[in-house]
Amino acid sequence: MQDSIIRFFRTKIYTALILLALVLLFGVLGFRIISGYSWIDSLYMTVITITTVGFGEVQPLDDASKIFTVLLILFSVIIVGYALTVITEYILSGNKLDQLKQKNMQKKIDDLKNHIIICGYGRNGKQAAKKLLDYKKSFIIIEYNKEIIEKYQSDDILFVYGNANEDKVLLEAGIERASTLISALPDDADNLFVVLSARQINKEMTIISRAAQETSCDKLKLAGANNVILPDQIGGDHMASLVVVPDLLEFIQNLSVIGERNINIEEIHVNKLYDPSTNIKTIRDLDLRNKSGCTVIGYKASNGDYLVNPESDIKLMPDSKVIVLGRPEQIHKLNALFNLD
Repeated sequence: MQDSIIRFFRTKIYTALILLALVLLFGVLGFRIISGYSWIDSLYMTVITITTVGFGEVQPLDDASKIFTVLLILFSVIIVGYALTVITEYILSGNKLDQLKQKNMQKKIDDLKNHIIICGYGRNGKQAAKKLLDYKKSFIIIEYNKEIIEKYQSDDILFVYGNANEDKVLLEAGIERASTLISALPDDADNLFVVLSARQINKEMTIISRAAQETSCDKLKLAGANNVILPDQIGGDHMASLVVVPDLLEFIQNLSVIGERNINIEEIHVNKLYDPSTNIKTIRDLDLRNKSGCTVIGYKASNGDYLVNPESDIKLMPDSKVIVLGRPEQIHKLNALFNLD
C-alpha cells in the first residue's frame, strides 16, 4: 500500500512538471511568433508572466500580444497552482505515510490473539523470529532501534517501536492477549524488568527469557519466567558434544522440526487426536505406529512433566501432548489422518 501511494504521488509530480514545461514552451513560442520577440526576450516575458512578478514588458504589446498574455496568465495560474499543490502534498506525504503505516500495523496487532511477543531483535531475537516464521506463528517484535525497524519491517514481521521495559509499549504489543513472551534483550537487568512487568500484566502467559549470566537464572524465574535460556552455555555444550558424541549430534541435527516436506518430529496435543473428555485412551489404543508409521517418543502431562519413551499403556490425559518421530512422509500421513494441518 505504501509503495502504491508513493507511485501515485510521483505520477502526479511528473504530470505537473510536464504541464509546467508545456506552458513555458507555449509562452516562448507565442511571444516569439505573435510579438516577434527574440528567443531570450520571449523566455523572459514568459517567466515574468507565469510567475506574476510584475516586471515591465520588453516592448509595448499590441492587441494580439495582450490577448495571448491574458490567456497565458490564466493557463499558468491554474497549472502553477496545481504544481505547487502536488509538490506540497509530496513533501508532507512522508509523515502521512509513516502515520498510515503505523496505523495499519497497529490495526494488525490489535486483531491478534494468542500471539507471541519478542522483545529485542538482536541475534537471539532474529533466530526466534525465523523459527516462528517457519512455523507460521503470529508474533510481534518490540524494538527501540528505529533503523532496525525500517530495515526489517515487512508484512510478515510486525514491529512496535519503544522500550520493552515500559508497560505502555507492552500493552501496544497486545500483551494481555498474548500467549507467550520471549525476552531476548542483551542485558540481564533489562530482561528481568521485562519479565517482571509482563508477569504482572498477564499472569497466564508463558515467558521465556535470555540470560547472559548463570546467576541471573534464579532471579528471572523468581520474577516470573517459565524458562531461562543461556545461549553461551548452549553453544559451549554443542561444541563439546561435537567432540564427545559427534555421530549422535549429527543424527539429532538431521532431525528436522520445520519445513514443508522434511519434518521428522512433531508435537501434538492429545485433544487433537481424540476427545479425552469421553473416554481416556492409551498410546496403544491410538495405534499411531500401525496407522501412520510414526513412533511416540515422548509424553508431556498437563502439569508439565515429561516422560521419554513412554510405555504403550500410559493414559493420554486431557491437555497433554505427545511427541512423535517419523520420516517426513509418515508425519504427513499422520497429519492427514487426524486433520492436523
